[in-house]
Amino acid sequence: MIRVLLVDDQALMRAGFRALLDAEDDLDVVGEASDGTGAVELARRVSPDIVLMDVQMPGLDGIEATRRIAADAGLAAVRVLMLTNYGLDSYVFAALRAGASGFLLKDADPADLLQAIAVVARGDALLAPGVTRTLISEFVSNQPPAHPTAGRDVLTAREQEVVELVARGLSNDEIAARMVISPLTAKTHVNRAMTKLHCRDRAQLVVWAYESGLVTPRRRPA
Repeated sequence: MIRVLLVDDQALMRAGFRALLDAEDDLDVVGEASDGTGAVELARRVSPDIVLMDVQMPGLDGIEATRRIAADAGLAAVRVLMLTNYGLDSYVFAALRAGASGFLLKDADPADLLQAIAVVARGDALLAPGVTRTLISEFVSNQPPAHPTAGRDVLTAREQEVVELVARGLSNDEIAARMVISPLTAKTHVNRAMTKLHCRDRAQLVVWAYESGLVTPRRRPA
């Protein structure tokens, strides 16, 4: 059973999500919040597996709420799936940097939302094909230099190669095929890199790869 906390300032939107999730046998909506402050407080009380978090809300917004959840040691197992209205939302990279495990458009098909919850619940990052990778590449180049918790020197050459492929959007199977290794070995390299770099999941690994300079954003041709 996946426990879900709904966070959105629009009651009608929360009601729609609840109706969809309540129809699923393996999903349990354990609470609702209408702002970021309520989301953090409720997360601490009910310890959900997944928080469906709206970005723009009055008071404490979704990004700051996500940052507080990610920084709370007692909520280390909680994953945040950010909801946004627009595919080119300038908040997306900030949300990933704050600790979100991915994002999804609010107008996504119900089946996509259910799949997204399952993906994030098992600890994977939801990096939507094309859109998210483009956003990360473009927005990270406009961010001020960051100071990663660990440098590249903690990674082996093999692990650096794997992290670069993760940042380019490749799955474990695709990494395995590219490097001529087994998917299990690829997964092991990814997990070791996340441990060494103190990254919560693949989304954080992608953010680190760009912020550390391991991966250079690719510009679209003019």
